[in-house]
Amino acid sequence: MKDKRIVLLGAGNVAHHLAPALLKAGVNLCQIYSRTVEAARELGMKTGISYTSDVVAIYPDCDIYIFCVSDDALVSLYKSVRINRNALLLHTSGSLPMNVFKPFSIRYGVLYPLQTFTKKRDLDFKEIPLCIEASASEVLSEVRELAGLLSARVEDISSEKRKILHMAAVFANNFVNHMYGIAGTILEKEGLDFALLRPLIFETAHKVMLLSPANAQTGPARRGDESILAMHKALLKGDRKLLNLYSLMSESIREAALRVTETKTEPEDKPLMLTLW
Repeated sequence: MKDKRIVLLGAGNVAHHLAPALLKAGVNLCQIYSRTVEAARELGMKTGISYTSDVVAIYPDCDIYIFCVSDDALVSLYKSVRINRNALLLHTSGSLPMNVFKPFSIRYGVLYPLQTFTKKRDLDFKEIPLCIEASASEVLSEVRELAGLLSARVEDISSEKRKILHMAAVFANNFVNHMYGIAGTILEKEGLDFALLRPLIFETAHKVMLLSPANAQTGPARRGDESILAMHKALLKGDRKLLNLYSLMSESIREAALRVTETKTEPEDKPLMLTLW
């Protein structure tokens, strides 16, 4: 695998983390492409790898092409480049089916890193789960070998299950971050600093590393404290959307707590078996 020549197409957030991870793994990343010369240059300079923004200049005779572009752009980009028919085509999307490559090749697959990426944030790629899929068993072996060089956790996950995983990740990440934004806006209106919430946010995230979300849940909705719920709703009565969101979330938490109570067969303080990866 380390002798395979790899081209990375895309220079966004995912590529900014994947490119250094490929180099650290010792594989032969030989070119980076982006549709804008500025983005291509930025990642090329960061990694020391040859870069281009010209589709005609993309090396046509490499072994693996990894597409780190938006779902909407992938097919049109592929149709614009010259790639040898024996190359392995991979994409990194959480929601795009593997078979998007089927009309063009028999050697294709998915290398989906389950993480939120920001260019300026340092991450240990070895700790990021990589969800893989491939068009045939022998191709899957190649993808698994590459993934194993990059991450300590590699999972075979089908396109259908990957879509569900991606949707769950939206709830766990994008929606939660939006809630932080709402909380920040509420505090800002009262002249309060969002930094006051950071220790709470840290502890909340840390707890679900050790407990199930159901056992980690706290708050007035979890307790069924109607007086506090009513007080909060009164504070939000001037913003119908936030009031509806608060009510919907509180109702969902309460219903989940009732389901846990009805189905619980084990004590909450049962020792946990932890797997570190």
